[in-house]
Amino acid sequence: MSRIDARFATLKAQGRTALVPFITAGDPLPQATVALMHELVAAGADLIELGVPFSDPMADGPVIQHASERALARGVGLAAILGWVGEFRRRDQATPIVLMGYMNPVEIHGAARFAAEAVAAGVDGVLLVDCPVEEAAAAAPLRDAGLQQILLAAPTTGEARLARIGAAAAGFLYYVSFAGVTGADRIRLDEVRAQVQRLRQSVRVPVAVGFGIRDAASAQAIGAFADAVVIGSALVAQLAGAGSEQEIRARAHDFLAPIRAALDAQDRAR
Repeated sequence: MSRIDARFATLKAQGRTALVPFITAGDPLPQATVALMHELVAAGADLIELGVPFSDPMADGPVIQHASERALARGVGLAAILGWVGEFRRRDQATPIVLMGYMNPVEIHGAARFAAEAVAAGVDGVLLVDCPVEEAAAAAPLRDAGLQQILLAAPTTGEARLARIGAAAAGFLYYVSFAGVTGADRIRLDEVRAQVQRLRQSVRVPVAVGFGIRDAASAQAIGAFADAVVIGSALVAQLAGAGSEQEIRARAHDFLAPIRAALDAQDRAR
């Protein structure tokens, strides 16, 4: 059983909602990335989405775009990121790590080489925004090496395509709560709840909801019906500009711990 599957199985047995923070690898300080990852776990993260900086992140809004720009300006690339994952694994063998990004860096690195190095470092899954289920063959070397490809669904996903996604989904399904880019604030709770219920009829894996979750209240609202909540832009914005490892860890903990507490309180009340 993969780390992702094992973590969701444990959470289901405990009746708990997964909290999945997203950070851009190397931002705000490359040398603090591993410490930041450990702090996220200490604050209540169940999985970590580690964003791979890319020069043209088409699905991301300004907050994550700027974080990618800052990381790239500091020379952050796949080799450094995989090194950080390996360093993280020296202390934490349990927390699943999903690399989130785009196909271009993978193709430049070489898909088979990337897959082998990622598995060796301790990466568990990849979420490639521009590699949908229709292009799944491009990610076959990654899956063959043991990485789970996390697929996306959106409000515009039709039934026929959803059936195809459901058949191929592994780890968890990432549901984009609205048609748009990360960081926007337009989530409609009733619509998202209805869509998650629809997804569960077609997919066998847990459903995580991202985009539009900004704080404890919005996370708690989504956690009432989703298996996991993903929070990215709001966390990345909170970390931006921090000038030391100590400040980065403090900001991360102060932001994430209340969200974990809110989810736990709701889970206990169910």
